[in-house]
Amino acid sequence: MTEREAVLFRLFVCATFMKGEPDHALLERAESLGPATTKVGYSLVEVGTLGGMIEGGLGAVVGELYSVDYETLAACDKKRDHPRLFRRSILTLADGNEAHAYFLDMEQVRGRRRIRGGDWRRRFAPRAQGELAPAGAFVRWARGRHSR
Repeated sequence: MTEREAVLFRLFVCATFMKGEPDHALLERAESLGPATTKVGYSLVEVGTLGGMIEGGLGAVVGELYSVDYETLAACDKKRDHPRLFRRSILTLADGNEAHAYFLDMEQVRGRRRIRGGDWRRRFAPRAQGELAPAGAFVRWARGRHSR
């Protein structure tokens, strides 16, 4: 075993790398550390068939945590075209621990749908009865305009 193979990385995944999703096969050799959630301050955005996390959101993102070796991390980097398309960086989990994760930049997600609740698997779930969609910038402007 080489020194490179002995090093393990904690990887937080939140979309197509999760169990049951199309890219999960890359994590077959990885040890699952179970479900995990980020601390508040991230958002999950739908970008075509992929989900992308951004920093600076108002919520938390739901996902899974894995312990991966260097080769698995390199394969995930290649799949996410790191650093050209996605950028791998460190994030903070709800329990205060840190892990690697893949991020998109704010410019890449402008105008894209934010996934309510930060949960990739619930992205198509219907809203609870009586739950309204959050007001966008135009609606907030219009409400303020008519309240004068």
